[in-house]
Amino acid sequence: MTLDVGVIGVGMIGQEHIRRLDGGAGGSRVVAVADADAGRATTVADGLPAAKVLPSGEELVASDAVDAVVVTSWGPTHEPYVLACIAAGKPVFCEKPLATTEEACRNIVDAEAAAGRRLVQVGFNRRYDPAHRALKQAVDGGAIGAPLLVHCAHRNASVPAHYTRDMSIADTAIHEIDELRWLLGQEIAAVQVLAPRRSSRGGELQDPLLVLFEMADGVLVDVEVSVNVHYGYEIRCEISGETGTVELADPAPVTIRREGTVAGLVPGDWRERFALSYDIELREWVDTVAAGRPPQGPSAWDGLVAQVVADAALQSLHSGGRVAIELPPRPGLYAPATAP
Repeated sequence: MTLDVGVIGVGMIGQEHIRRLDGGAGGSRVVAVADADAGRATTVADGLPAAKVLPSGEELVASDAVDAVVVTSWGPTHEPYVLACIAAGKPVFCEKPLATTEEACRNIVDAEAAAGRRLVQVGFNRRYDPAHRALKQAVDGGAIGAPLLVHCAHRNASVPAHYTRDMSIADTAIHEIDELRWLLGQEIAAVQVLAPRRSSRGGELQDPLLVLFEMADGVLVDVEVSVNVHYGYEIRCEISGETGTVELADPAPVTIRREGTVAGLVPGDWRERFALSYDIELREWVDTVAAGRPPQGPSAWDGLVAQVVADAALQSLHSGGRVAIELPPRPGLYAPATAP
């Protein structure tokens, strides 16, 4: 069965997903697009064999031609589009964030719980990266005994001029928030954000940040968030356990030895580093939804929890100190498949 997909938002990440959804390895095609920039939507649709431009995201969701929806529009627009998909009974893949406030995320969780079936998947793509999956397999298999400490780094070569200090948490560290819950199978109990001396390369931006997480079972985590390292895009994670350690391998495809030095290539940006994980993520979503099964990836509940933790981290960033995290009761719809 071919899954006919509509895409709301055809900017950079939207076009990345369209490239995988239309004529890719999965059985899907893009039949409709919508974007606040009508000219951009037309340009994208003109490059697709079966896509039509629809005037709004709401009309795209309501279209009988659309079996499932991908939402890659501006974050504050996610809530109404995802709610419309739930009301229409259509599966929806929503890029992170699920929504930009805890209240909006709760509205989505409540609507899906009331519908009584999972329709929403959130685009936390680290769970699909082969290296991260191998890392989790090592931890779950007991290769290092009980985890005790985790050291992470999220480094960007640079960020756009509109990037703000809060985005270091809400847009960047939010990936680690979901990753840690998934890797360790525990909720995050508390967070504290520390700001070291400011990098001269960051302009007015406070960069880097050090984010400290306390997991519910006592594991301690430090996450370096640096968004102006200039040398490339780098993701690091090392887990120290009772009997050993496990870490992500260097992603460089080759090692060069010359003139008394050893060097490797560093990915230029997130598209290069996580190309394969995006391939796997969307292929698994298409295969699952086309077969009539509920999405198995990060759920609306995972999106809500990530927002709650991010909000607590922002509170710490602005006011200082440790912030305890209180989660709302988890609806039964999410308990079996999405325990972190």
